[in-house]
Amino acid sequence: MVRTVFSGREIIGVLRSFGYAPVSRKGSHVRLRYEHPGTGEVRNVDVPMHDEIRIGTLHSIADQCGAADFKQWCRWIDEHA
Repeated sequence: MVRTVFSGREIIGVLRSFGYAPVSRKGSHVRLRYEHPGTGEVRNVDVPMHDEIRIGTLHSIADQCGAADFKQWCRWIDEHA
């Protein structure tokens, strides 16, 4: 079974370790930015700093990261958290 309960801190920590950098904070949300070194593609990801992120919000974060497979993305976050 794939873990789908994560805190904002866990997700931000994993994304930062893979090159995402915080660029702003508005209320309880942190915006991270990633620019692919080879293609120049830019991704902006908004992550709420909650203890438990709702499943719909988690899907949105995975989409913003460009994940093609939500469950695989959750496994990736879990392995690196």
